[in-house]
Amino acid sequence: MTGDVTLKEVINRLGKAIATLEDAVAARLERDQDYAEAEAEVQRMNTDRARLAQELDASEARAERLEGANKEVSRRLVTAMETIRAVLDR
Repeated sequence: MTGDVTLKEVINRLGKAIATLEDAVAARLERDQDYAEAEAEVQRMNTDRARLAQELDASEARAERLEGANKEVSRRLVTAMETIRAVLDR
């Protein structure tokens, strides 16, 4: 009977070791999946950052054009007011 008990114990220990190994593999696969998801999120964030940087550059360029147009309109208004004053002073 001792041989049977020993064999049963060995089979039991082997089963426990396989279960532990399966748990470790499952945990590793889960960590790998989490890593892949995090990597994908980083890629999405980098894409968004690049898009936002382009939009910011376009907005800054538009703001500069609007500022230039504003200065030109202001200059023309001053010229028009001076012309009107000159006509009224005659």
